[in-house]
Amino acid sequence: MGAENGQPGPMAKVSEVISTYRPTRLFKAPNLHYTSLDFDSTGELLLLARTDDTLHIYNTKAGAHAKELKSQKHGCALARFTHHSQSVIYASTKLNHDIRYLSAHDNSYIRYFKGHTDRVTSIQLCPSNDTFLSASLDNTVKLWDLRSSSPQGSLNLHGAVLTAYDPSATVIAIASPATQTIVLYDVRNYDKPPFATFDMQDIERRFSHYGQAQAQGWTTLEFSNNGQYILVGTNGPGHYVLDAFEGTLKAYLYRAQGPPPFPSQLGQSDSPLRHTQASLQGDACFSSDGRYVVSASSKGGMLVWDLLADKRSDGTMNPMTDLPGPRTSTVVGVNPRYNNLASAGQDVVLWLPDPELA
Repeated sequence: MGAENGQPGPMAKVSEVISTYRPTRLFKAPNLHYTSLDFDSTGELLLLARTDDTLHIYNTKAGAHAKELKSQKHGCALARFTHHSQSVIYASTKLNHDIRYLSAHDNSYIRYFKGHTDRVTSIQLCPSNDTFLSASLDNTVKLWDLRSSSPQGSLNLHGAVLTAYDPSATVIAIASPATQTIVLYDVRNYDKPPFATFDMQDIERRFSHYGQAQAQGWTTLEFSNNGQYILVGTNGPGHYVLDAFEGTLKAYLYRAQGPPPFPSQLGQSDSPLRHTQASLQGDACFSSDGRYVVSASSKGGMLVWDLLADKRSDGTMNPMTDLPGPRTSTVVGVNPRYNNLASAGQDVVLWLPDPELA
């Protein structure tokens, strides 16, 4: 069925539809803020964490809110689907720093993952099995198996706050804004030193004239699905796209109007996002083909960059399009299976290609 009823259409070539996305469903949450967004592997469900200590699941096929799950005692952030669409993991924001494994089917806990002693800043599920990574302000990155409450391994890394798996699940990337580095580990040799270290200091200094503060507010670390690029999203005026093998800059994705406001700027000083380094995860992401980057926009809507488009001599690239939207969003996502997008801030917005613009 078509975009007019809120259902995702059949998968078309990304380049044919990327500039035609328009909002088709809007779900308002006055005076609240969504802090993470994740599609399940089927593309039919969307999971979000909210600042009132609730999790929300949306059915993207029906374009409807499906379920609310409360976590009032422990709070919630960085919610992620496991490979089973009725099971989720998320970080506690109150009382302790456990990661909680929840059955959405009957709202019961399956397991608690204990070990972090400060706020968890990243949770990433392995693409190929039931292991996952977590990073924390306690300066550790831990490797977990969903079947065990104890970590399978732990790395002590100063300032490590973001993690990512490459699409083959053989490489782990860890970002440390404090040291302005991104390190790569072989998953099979997790306990060995990293096989590559990418220094971001010179790259960030190159764009300081845009107001890009060095090592401040890295919010996204993601490999493209083709494994060629690494996206380093920031809460500054631009994002970085790196060569995943060499660490060289492929593009600086500049947003002239500046970044969207953080929840603290929206009057939510008690938000779980009050720590910059433990802020949002997912304010920019790759398209499914790895060619485009979609990002939140301060004007509402979303910005899109085409990585094959022309860039300036210093690597700066302007957006190819500005998708108009109703409200400012701070987390965005691309559906892995269907032609739809999602964004969230104070509202949840579902997006579909407009057939009249194609």
